[in-house]
Amino acid sequence: MLESENTPAAGGGQGKFALVAIRLPVALTFAALVGGLGLGIVGGLFGAPPVLGEVAGLIGGLWLRALQMTIIPLVAALLVLGLSQMIFAARVGTVARRMIALMVVVQLAGGAFTSLAMPALLRAFPVPQGAGAFLSNTPETVGEVPKVLDFLASLVSPNIVAAAAETAMLPLTLFFVMFAVAITRLPQDQGERLLGFFHALGNAMLLIIGWVLAAAPVGVLALAYGVGVQSGGGAFAALGHYVVTVTLMGTFIFLLAYVVAAMLGGRGLLGFARALLPAQAVALSTQSSLASLPAMLDSAGRLGLRPATAEFVLPLAVVIFRATSAAMNLAVVYYIAALAGVEVSPTVAIAGILIASVISLSAVSLPGSISFVVSIGPIALAMGVPVEPLALLVAVEMLPDLMRTLGNVTMNVAVTSAVDRGRASSETAET
Repeated sequence: MLESENTPAAGGGQGKFALVAIRLPVALTFAALVGGLGLGIVGGLFGAPPVLGEVAGLIGGLWLRALQMTIIPLVAALLVLGLSQMIFAARVGTVARRMIALMVVVQLAGGAFTSLAMPALLRAFPVPQGAGAFLSNTPETVGEVPKVLDFLASLVSPNIVAAAAETAMLPLTLFFVMFAVAITRLPQDQGERLLGFFHALGNAMLLIIGWVLAAAPVGVLALAYGVGVQSGGGAFAALGHYVVTVTLMGTFIFLLAYVVAAMLGGRGLLGFARALLPAQAVALSTQSSLASLPAMLDSAGRLGLRPATAEFVLPLAVVIFRATSAAMNLAVVYYIAALAGVEVSPTVAIAGILIASVISLSAVSLPGSISFVVSIGPIALAMGVPVEPLALLVAVEMLPDLMRTLGNVTMNVAVTSAVDRGRASSETAET
């Protein structure tokens, strides 16, 4: 989830497994981004002392490293929790399995669309000049495209600790997927102890990243100053270009929701659109699926969906389903790849789609500022794309986040209508 919300993580419905609530000072961070870029532009024009840039680079670099150091352990904890949660939900019955299957298809479809559309869009409308300054803190050795056999061999690591040290996200993700499945097959007491450990680990890491994000205005100001010095006014153009292109990828999921409602839910497009307007209004005003839940339940009633279906599917969807995640997270990675001149091979693109779909579960119940780094960082690392620009792009995430929330809320109700129709068909067949 990249929405600005705080929801309790589901741990089989146990409140003791709730994740700590952390928020990024969004307005202040955005102001720091604009102010830093402005100061950098002025400093570049009037010849500011080089030592000022060096100090800013040191401060921004330290904050960036502090942000990066939390990625692996936090993803490990939240990925295990999210996957085990989904597996437990699938055991509830046919309705849950149908719902989860449809959610997986939506994520894969969104990832596939972005992998095709985003590179084409960036070729038609290239990244503005000066945007390369966003890579000023990026190591030179990034973006190497592995051969197919080397790529396949990298899927399994003989030493998971070494893989973590090297931020090798592909073998790490595969390992933690298997670990989560294994936990669900253990005796109940053993499984609960392990899940309790990962909840505690996740909470501890969230506290650390919360402390780091509290300093986001300072870190972003310092990083933005260096970008402004190097890029001039081109940085503002690049940010606007970024927001528009990433938002367009989320629009695909928004429109796909209407297709799902019509084809799988049997709903008329006009009737579905009218019923969704109240929930969509709440989504745009709050940027929170959780806050939109009552309005989504009301929309389900307007559509004539059975309360038993809506009251089961919608709360579960709010917790474990982020319809726009794969599409928009991959869009961010492809944008950074274009900045860095990284060519994404078909093999790596397929891996990116799969990783993005799985990682979307690891951002369960997190506010957007945290999940932006936690969700997109592993995808970028797996695809050989630098993660450093995320530290600045997070400051403008509140704008694409509007489409994320709107798409998520609309797709949640569309999936509910499809599940309700399938449930009705099953009950009719049984009678």
